[in-house]
Amino acid sequence: MTRRLFGILAALGLAASLSGFAAPAQAEKRVALVVGNNDYKNVPRLLKAVNDARTMGDTLKQLGFSVMVAENQSRQQFSETLLAFDRAIEPGDTAFFFYAGHGFEIAGQNYLLPTDVPAATEGQEELVRDAAILADRIVERLQNKKARTSILVFDACRNNPFERKGTRAVAGGGGLAPMTQLPEGVFSVFSAGPRQTALDRLSNDDTNPNSVFTRTFAKELLQPGENLVQVAQRTRRAVSELADTVKHKQVPVYFDQMVDDVFLSGIAKDAAARPADPPPQKLAALPPVSVPQMPREETTNAPIASFSRHNGGWSVVFSFADPTLGISWRIAGKGDFRETGFIDTLDPRTRKRMPNPSIELPPDAQAGTIEIRYVDQSGEMQGPFPIRFDPEAALIRDQRKILDMTATSWLSFREFNGLLVYYTHLVSYRCAIREVRIGIDTAVPNQVLKMPPCDMRDPSAITAGMPLYMKLASSTQSVSVELTYRDGSVSEIKSFRSANRSNH
Repeated sequence: MTRRLFGILAALGLAASLSGFAAPAQAEKRVALVVGNNDYKNVPRLLKAVNDARTMGDTLKQLGFSVMVAENQSRQQFSETLLAFDRAIEPGDTAFFFYAGHGFEIAGQNYLLPTDVPAATEGQEELVRDAAILADRIVERLQNKKARTSILVFDACRNNPFERKGTRAVAGGGGLAPMTQLPEGVFSVFSAGPRQTALDRLSNDDTNPNSVFTRTFAKELLQPGENLVQVAQRTRRAVSELADTVKHKQVPVYFDQMVDDVFLSGIAKDAAARPADPPPQKLAALPPVSVPQMPREETTNAPIASFSRHNGGWSVVFSFADPTLGISWRIAGKGDFRETGFIDTLDPRTRKRMPNPSIELPPDAQAGTIEIRYVDQSGEMQGPFPIRFDPEAALIRDQRKILDMTATSWLSFREFNGLLVYYTHLVSYRCAIREVRIGIDTAVPNQVLKMPPCDMRDPSAITAGMPLYMKLASSTQSVSVELTYRDGSVSEIKSFRSANRSNH
């Protein structure tokens, strides 16, 4: 699971490269550190990590970041570089960390390997830990600096760098471990999913100077108007398709703990077009707003929306912090606003009938913006407020939530001419699932359970001929299950005992 580390200009160039950060920094700015490590002394060298760091540095500069580029970092240099990055960050800033180089997972923790990491064999895991940089510690440092938005990108999912013929390697595996327990305000992207390795190139004829992931991710970052989730999703799709062309499985994953949508390219371009507006640093973690005009920030109390898919289409439920006397909506720029009506419930805050907080959309509703406005308790119209609707993302989020809440229903057993295990529940919410792994009479899911493809037009439909169960040996005692969701995160392993059999 090796990949590359960010590099700094090197010891002598460090002071010069950081001179731009030495001066007092403006609040709520964009700062970035990119590291690329090629020249490893005791483990296999890499070819493209430094190029990847340079490409990402150039990309982030175009997005308004002050960028430090660090190359071929030893352990001490890496530590000094991180200290310099710490000093550059102030409360409210947007911080971006990119690492290309070897990475390694030990006991569920990810370590970024400096160029002087020692060679290690079985039982010498502590050598690696002591000589490497713990990825979780970088997250902690950004939190301690009170960065509003922290973005971490790891193009470091390579083969085990400690594998040697004739020796037993350090206990670890290919790929990095998922970072599922991130604090609020952190967004992380990995170039490959759990148990996967990342491609440097597609073939010997591939002359692109960057890895398959970085060449794609850098391009997507510059697309105007895409938030970080959209950037990650488009990158994942493109990289996966490229890897498929050479019969390799590489599906980048991301872990999202953002409160706001984060638009990097959109904000930078809007700010360049409107120099009289506040500088982009002030809005680094907020979505750009065009039409409709938002109320002034101090009076804004925007609603939030939850989307759920059913057989007849979409239900959208809005939540308002303020008491409301009426709610109206429209698809952005299309026709007049429509009232949602009222429900037969009195709002104790207004002593009037409560406006209906929900609307319905057809099953084939396209991605777009819903504009919402409401009448507050004093009779003033507030809004309109734009709410982004992405059917695919909304479906995945809704089904993922259902799967998490109903984990005890993933499998059920039935005796019928033997022992059957049903996975109908998983099929019903398959659009949120990338892969199902099961283990029969083992706590380690070690085989893939093939699922039907997702049909966005009728996502929960179960049609004739769909496999919904498998036959097991009558002596089977248990089945373990692990889900890899579409966003790349991995569920806890759930175990189902055949003794708890149902007859439905």
